[in-house]
Amino acid sequence: MKKAIILVVVLMMVSCKEEAKKEVKTTNFPAEMEQVFTAHGGYDAWKAATLLSFHKGDEVHTIDLQSRKTRISAANYSLGFDGSEVWLSQKDSTAFKSNKDFYHNLYFYFYAMPFVLSDDGIHYEKTEDLVFEGNHYPGYKISYGANVGSSPDDNYMIYYNKDTHQMEWLAYTVTFNSKAPSEKFSIIRYNDWHKVGDLLLPKSITWYQQDANGVPTKPRGAATEFIEPKISNEEVQASFFEKPTALQ
Repeated sequence: MKKAIILVVVLMMVSCKEEAKKEVKTTNFPAEMEQVFTAHGGYDAWKAATLLSFHKGDEVHTIDLQSRKTRISAANYSLGFDGSEVWLSQKDSTAFKSNKDFYHNLYFYFYAMPFVLSDDGIHYEKTEDLVFEGNHYPGYKISYGANVGSSPDDNYMIYYNKDTHQMEWLAYTVTFNSKAPSEKFSIIRYNDWHKVGDLLLPKSITWYQQDANGVPTKPRGAATEFIEPKISNEEVQASFFEKPTALQ
């Protein structure tokens, strides 16, 4: 009788372990993309983080990495995403001049490269190397499944250093306004990195001009800098991401 009970317990334990294994989410990244994420601190470290913040100019960007709720605070305006809608609060109608729906997570996407290219619903396709000043940068084209995000027709090209696997370039299309696929790519150089917690994130990024073939030629202007970055496991109150009363 005791042997029978022990056998049942053992079988239940094995069954529970098998169920636990089934619940483990596995990644389906191409091997080279896995190496890129590893070179920047690793996918697991990214998924474990809960809060990201950085300064861009006089704006403070704060993002809940699990929910993607966002808040951008400046002297004369604030805007963000509360989980259901994008809001804007400003001192007057001229304080914020961009499109709030487009802008609220724009620099988060640029700053959180390459990790935002590990989101669900992404498709990876090997693409031709980018050649710049005689150096070859292997790359992947990233596209999205239908109805993924606000601009599912956006495409990205990520190019990385073939030796270190650190990200070097990002080409991207913008379809937010047209709501239609585009073959016109803009391109950013990522060659200024530093450690933020366990992750390697950009200290600055530089947009480049391109020739008729889309090859980068020279900087379009000064680099965009990100300062006072912080990534942590802290949590903030949900009210932080809600629309405040109008600035006085």
